[in-house]
Amino acid sequence: MSGAGKVVCVTGASGYIASWLVKLLLQRGYTVKATVRNLNDLNKVAHLKEFEGAEERLHLFEANLIEDGSFDSAVHGCEGVFHTASPAFLETTNPQAELIEPAVKGTLNVLKSCSKESSVRRVVLTSSVAAVTFNFRSKGPEVIVDETWFSDPVFCEEIKSWYCLSKTLAEEAAWKFSEENGIDLVVINPGYTIGPLLQPTLNYTSEAFLNLIKGKGGFPSYRFVDVRDVAQAHILGFEKPSASGRYLLVERSLTCSEALEILQKIYPSMDVPKIPAGDPTYKVCNKRAQDLGIIFTPFEVSLKDMIESLKERILLS
Repeated sequence: MSGAGKVVCVTGASGYIASWLVKLLLQRGYTVKATVRNLNDLNKVAHLKEFEGAEERLHLFEANLIEDGSFDSAVHGCEGVFHTASPAFLETTNPQAELIEPAVKGTLNVLKSCSKESSVRRVVLTSSVAAVTFNFRSKGPEVIVDETWFSDPVFCEEIKSWYCLSKTLAEEAAWKFSEENGIDLVVINPGYTIGPLLQPTLNYTSEAFLNLIKGKGGFPSYRFVDVRDVAQAHILGFEKPSASGRYLLVERSLTCSEALEILQKIYPSMDVPKIPAGDPTYKVCNKRAQDLGIIFTPFEVSLKDMIESLKERILLS
């Protein structure tokens, strides 16, 4: 267990990716200081306490993204900090207050706490493909996107994609602050994350895919990755001395119709909506992630595991 004797912090620990990250860190022997917004919300903390090793090595802290100094106590004494906490939803009536400010100010608050702690040797930030591909560049089927791509805030504003804007501005702020304050920062940019749930409630990506299955619409195309691979990439991003920069995590690029066709093959009896075939979508280079050590879970496995997880929680009839 390479994490034995090491203390790390995970912000937003009750989230989809973060829950898996906490679980895997505990399995590797780490002591985990995990932050949530409300310690009394059983939907947020109960499943975390059930993980193997949680009783001995999981310590929960209450923290708020927009409160200055809120993460000081959680970060204190940590060797690594995984900042996953950030609002994730598409519809908003006040994007500045509900998405942008918590994402950007929250990231800076966590990094400020890290800058006060000499024990912190690396910060791993959960960003998104949303901070990579939303720009004015051509994206035909012959295009391959890699880590040199960055989303354009002007483009995000023009198309009113406030979530993408929040992730783009938060990552920009993280790089600037880290460079100015000597923080060793590694950024993980996952695509559309699917796979089994650990938390009892639906997260954004699972709910959106559930709506797609129910014929309530979806995106024209997707860049898919398994939640377990994303959590593993965070750990490798911290543990590997050579890790640096950004890591795009995408197992496969599929149109909406292609994803549903695969779902129908796995579950022939499921009433899957039929939609017109979409235009071929651009690809994403995952070489850096593979070099980091990620062996990607096939989309078919991720999809089946997510569907079975939704069934277990009686979220999919």
